[in-house]
Amino acid sequence: MNKIIVTGGKGFLGRCVTTNLHSMGIVHALDSSMYDLRSYEETEQMYIDFNPNIVVHLAATVGGIGANKKNPGLFIEENLIMGYNTIKLAKEYGVEKFIMLGTVCSYPKNCPVPFKEEDLWNGYPEETNAPYGIAKKTLMQLIQSYNQQYGFNGVNLIPVNMYGPKDNFDESSSHVIPALILKFQQAIDRGHETVEIWGTGYASREFLYVDDCAEAIKLAIKKYNRPNPTNIGTGKEITIAELAQKIQSIMGHKGNIMFNKDYPDGQPRRCLDTSKAKERFGFEAKTDFDTGLTKTIEWFKNDYNNS
Repeated sequence: MNKIIVTGGKGFLGRCVTTNLHSMGIVHALDSSMYDLRSYEETEQMYIDFNPNIVVHLAATVGGIGANKKNPGLFIEENLIMGYNTIKLAKEYGVEKFIMLGTVCSYPKNCPVPFKEEDLWNGYPEETNAPYGIAKKTLMQLIQSYNQQYGFNGVNLIPVNMYGPKDNFDESSSHVIPALILKFQQAIDRGHETVEIWGTGYASREFLYVDDCAEAIKLAIKKYNRPNPTNIGTGKEITIAELAQKIQSIMGHKGNIMFNKDYPDGQPRRCLDTSKAKERFGFEAKTDFDTGLTKTIEWFKNDYNNS
């Protein structure tokens, strides 16, 4: 029977992954309260304690544009250290398969759309997200290098921004969808006041429902054994302005939206070519965006009203 550990297993994606993998064996959801992956010794103890044959590495230090601008040193340092310790010791302890979650932030700022995996190294990432993106890209290369020299069975998955129920709605660190949902709720609470959104609204993003990402990880564990980076997404993009209008409509906000152009847009466009995920292990996203967004907002409202 498989013994699987999921780092970051009690986080937003981790909970979904842990639930989805139960049919494959014994799954342990781990978090920073159990092992500090910045410590080589504690990471090694994790491998000694659980002796896994499959590792899904989701643990990361992450945040939105504001958090990235405030913590460039922290983001590159902690993600590199956690990833290195976890990958290095997976090799040392003979792990049969290692799944690494990268980030769309690793792609060049002006990458041709849709982003193809072979363009990953063809330019510098968008400056706001560069420290995090470069850390993850370095770890992807570490897995490829270990595969080349030692036969290490690591898989590199590059998901777009995820969303769904139980997302992080902390206004200091949340990503765009939960951040906007929270903004509109607060505006409704204040009599439908105007909602200010950073940037021009012209930037586009692609979003993946969290359950779909969990399914992609499961399929990769079952069917894929190469370190070549593989995009995980829907292949569909939406502008921030259109996204804001959708959220406003679903939530029933009756005020205005104002885009503050003094703040950065981040990367101009994000949309992935997802054909390789389908070819390599049969993954296609199933959740329609309007359906997923409505479910997310319904969960948020229920949680918000009961908190």
